[in-house]
Amino acid sequence: MAKKRLQQVQKPKSEEPEKPAEESIVEPAEEPISSAEPSRALRALLLYSLPFLCVGVAYLAPDLLSAFLGANQAGPSGLVSGFTPKAIVADVPKQKQVYAWHAYERDAFGHDEYHPLSQKGSNLSHSGGIGYMIVDSIDSMMIMGLDEEYERARNWIATELSFEREGKHSTFETTIRILGGLLSAYHLSSFRSHTGEPDPIFLEKAVDLGDRLLSAFETPSGLPLPMVNLATREGIPDPDNPGLVSTAEVSTLQLELRYLSELTGDEVYWKTGEKARVMHLIRNSLKTPLAPVFLSYRHGHFVLSDIRLGSRGDSFYEYLLKQYLQTGRTEPAFKDMYDSAMAGIQENLIQTTPSGRLVFTSELQPLRGRDAGHEENADWRRVPKQDHLVCFLGGSLMLGATDGGNQLDRRQFSDSDKANWKLGEELIKTCMATHNTKTGLSPEIAMFRTPNDPEWVVQNAPSDWYIKGLKGHKPPLDARYILRPETVESLFIAYRLSGDQKYRNWGWQIFQAIEKHCKVPTGGYSGVVHVDDPEGEVELDDRMETFMMSETLKYLYLLFSDGNVLPLTDIVFNTEAHPLPVFNPTMEPNFK
Repeated sequence: MAKKRLQQVQKPKSEEPEKPAEESIVEPAEEPISSAEPSRALRALLLYSLPFLCVGVAYLAPDLLSAFLGANQAGPSGLVSGFTPKAIVADVPKQKQVYAWHAYERDAFGHDEYHPLSQKGSNLSHSGGIGYMIVDSIDSMMIMGLDEEYERARNWIATELSFEREGKHSTFETTIRILGGLLSAYHLSSFRSHTGEPDPIFLEKAVDLGDRLLSAFETPSGLPLPMVNLATREGIPDPDNPGLVSTAEVSTLQLELRYLSELTGDEVYWKTGEKARVMHLIRNSLKTPLAPVFLSYRHGHFVLSDIRLGSRGDSFYEYLLKQYLQTGRTEPAFKDMYDSAMAGIQENLIQTTPSGRLVFTSELQPLRGRDAGHEENADWRRVPKQDHLVCFLGGSLMLGATDGGNQLDRRQFSDSDKANWKLGEELIKTCMATHNTKTGLSPEIAMFRTPNDPEWVVQNAPSDWYIKGLKGHKPPLDARYILRPETVESLFIAYRLSGDQKYRNWGWQIFQAIEKHCKVPTGGYSGVVHVDDPEGEVELDDRMETFMMSETLKYLYLLFSDGNVLPLTDIVFNTEAHPLPVFNPTMEPNFK
């Protein structure tokens, strides 16, 4: 069994990159119609087919298309201008957003979840929905200019949305999806208003939800419990992990709570999430640059547990950078933690496959039982496993290297910025390699080859990566694709910062695979049970996750949009792709 000591961080070197470029989009005059009537169905078919025809022409004969359509035509929203052939590609994810939304509206409007095969909805609790799908998707419709769909969603939020719901709601998911969605909609609504004033209904609902979420933080340490009863305002512990909370979940609430404080002038949200409690406690408890995935909410310190960048760890690292960027870089302590963590990743978690030289992130598992506060002295086993969730990291590294898009001249990069940029490029390349399946979709979890593989892996696994557990009668959960957005998120960020066309090409490949295998003929999209079935069969799981409309299609749309649509220097995306503005805090930041 291989052992590894968690090392002190070092900063590797890398090479210099290129300058970015921008392209423009226009918005369509029409949108698809869903109907059983033959004539309307024919029009819908033609409308859906037109973008694909234009895309083909755009790539094969761009000059002809430009001459036919005319250059430099202004879009109706006024948010973007100009025209290029590639612009048409941005309209395709928009059309698919309509396709997914109309199916949900028809079958499950108001429900938290949507099951497109059975054409029905479900809620997270027996007492009713909390707007999971609607609130999580509304800012996508605002960004894409889907005015009619937006108005129907907004009216439901104003008249039907209630948080007086009994049940066990995830503190983390409710914050990033619902609170983040409401705050993003509030911010974006100011651009829709003739007066420039945001729509107060979104802030009103956000305050109501924020007050209810605060009950989760009522623990001896101030670390929030993983679940909350929104009706009774009580935090609920996780029976599967007694006494523990996950690192990512407690440290991925801050962007939302800080912005809520900034909007309301009430410091309680900010203080609860950062100033006096959670982030201070995490920083003071860290013994190494990298964080174990569990903390004790009773005692307020880390417990010896896995170190990984996937589930329970991922967004901790993401929000270190984004908290620094959100407040206009006024809290350098977050940047210090981020820099230390990225150097720790470079030193301890990065491996390369011996055959194809794919760079991937591994996980560290401690070789002794859980024991608080001793991760710096533990021996670790390195596991060549990478969740699809980790594919956010490539874009995040490039965002950090450019100081949130504020420094695009790579000649000015420090050595650590060059190393992070290079690692970001390599990780995106690896994530795209995991799409080399029969469906073109990436699995939930990939295992990678190493020089020390056991004999059964050497004899049976492909040369670079494989899905574990394929020998059983049923496909393993690792083989799923559940419409996740992390790779296209990184492609969007990478293209915005580099202008390299390959990121758009890769995004288009992923979109085509989703369209071919995940699209439900009666409406909506569904996850795939096995992305690489030996017989080539594709079984759908009858679930359209909310992040299909809130993240995956949004990031695909933005990937092909003009750089002036939600510029990275002005916006910080929360981990559910809800854009929140960069602001100069009116409250004194206290994370120093």
